[in-house]
Amino acid sequence: MENNPLDQILPSPNKGKGPGRPSTPSPNPAPETHATREILKQAKADLKHPDPKVRIISVKYYLEKSHLSITMPLLQEILSDPDSGVRAQALSTLVTFGSPIISPFLKKHLRDPDPMVRMVALKGMFRFKEKIDLNLLMQFLSDDSPWVRRKVATLLGWNQIEGVLPILVEMSKDEDPKVRKAALFSLVTLYPEEGVQGLMETMTDLDPDIRNWARDQLNRMLERPATKATLFLSR
Repeated sequence: MENNPLDQILPSPNKGKGPGRPSTPSPNPAPETHATREILKQAKADLKHPDPKVRIISVKYYLEKSHLSITMPLLQEILSDPDSGVRAQALSTLVTFGSPIISPFLKKHLRDPDPMVRMVALKGMFRFKEKIDLNLLMQFLSDDSPWVRRKVATLLGWNQIEGVLPILVEMSKDEDPKVRKAALFSLVTLYPEEGVQGLMETMTDLDPDIRNWARDQLNRMLERPATKATLFLSR
């Protein structure tokens, strides 16, 4: 599937140690030196820099070094930054380091006005195995960003969450072909019979690329040893 430029904010779960298991940096930072303390002090001061690009760099460095000791008021201030890039970087760094203090903020930022921040929060929810309310996921069926809808469809395929079949079926009919493709891929992964049915229906999709992709998927299934999906195809 095509790369999403927004995914560069947070390492993809399918890299490193397998689906859903990104490599996690050590929670124990290296011993501080005087130079490190001075850089950290400057990074903290730069959290209020007028240039958001400087704040993004400062947030990344400061949270990497201080995520175990940062005060809640300062964290709230960072995550309320008016620049979406700063908010996304803060969430991403804390999620990458597995910092438990981020959990209360993930659900809040699922409703962030910027799609990049919503995507990072979604990844964090799945990364931390937070209990995900299906009603909360339903809101993304009508998210105004196709990148966010596609990310939801993809993440659902990497995780076993009971009751997501209706969501994936609905997303497989999304107006955006890339969202439909991601939903179908997850359907085949989690619900083989429903996934095959979806692929067969996609053979008449208006988008030629997704039609060709569906045909290739079905042909590959027929070449594999018997599975639930291939047995369904042979009926």
